[in-house]
Amino acid sequence: MANPTPLKPTGASRLRQLLKDPNHTVVAPGVYDGLTARIALAHDFECLYMTGAGTNMSKLGTADLGIATMNDMVQHASMIASLDPSVPVIADADTGYGGPIMVARTVRAYALAGLAGLHIEDQVQEKRCGHLSGKQVVPREVYYSRLRAAVKARDECGSEMLIIARTDARADSGFDEAVERLKGAVECGVDALFLEALQSREEAERAVKIFQGTPMLLNMVPGGKTPQMGVREAKECGFRIYINPTLSLETVVRPLERAMKLLKEEGRDECEPIGPNALFRICGLDDAVAFDQSVGGVAFGGQK
Repeated sequence: MANPTPLKPTGASRLRQLLKDPNHTVVAPGVYDGLTARIALAHDFECLYMTGAGTNMSKLGTADLGIATMNDMVQHASMIASLDPSVPVIADADTGYGGPIMVARTVRAYALAGLAGLHIEDQVQEKRCGHLSGKQVVPREVYYSRLRAAVKARDECGSEMLIIARTDARADSGFDEAVERLKGAVECGVDALFLEALQSREEAERAVKIFQGTPMLLNMVPGGKTPQMGVREAKECGFRIYINPTLSLETVVRPLERAMKLLKEEGRDECEPIGPNALFRICGLDDAVAFDQSVGGVAFGGQK
């Protein structure tokens, strides 16, 4: 009998390994569906980020106004995480979708779905994108009850998934209030911190310095509240995780709009031809055919 193939490390354990190196910044491109995740995996990114804004837009066709439910998010995240379970996927978990009992349910669902990390924020339930104006946050103790519930639920189900505490308080309550909230989050036992909508590089450097010893995540949204920084600049500031949620969306929307306009107004296609085989290969065609043949399947033997 052949020896079984050793199991690959889970995404969560791999993410924890990556964060052990204090000089390494984990780069997680934002993906919003299976195709964008496949393209990121083909380019050997060590981690992926499932954007909540992208999930709202791609799955529901809505703006990021807290419309996606826990079930929407878990279903989407599970699909992305399943494409390569050894590659960590960090996912948006918004407010946890309710009080402490609901937050615990959310965390268990994300853990069972194979997520390596999730972030929970302090916005009210009627939340919105972190880079829109008019955000409101809950009192500190409500926020902390969410975080304690997340940590407790994660530990009770035996998962290694990271709990990342996000605060949106910077926008309307100021930098100092956001820092105080994250200090309390550390006491709740979270694994990493996410100060949303930092408004200068100086603020970014100050935040990292204040929380030395706890990994900080930088959210880079072109056109958002935070000045544009690339991976090199984020690493210089000391950030340990770098996400850019709208990368895939930004690179797709305008070219697609132009192609649709041209088809409608001039009746012709204008795109770089790829063809179905190349598209399917991005999404695992060769691996699927090889697996089929390895167990005696014949249905796809003539596939080119």
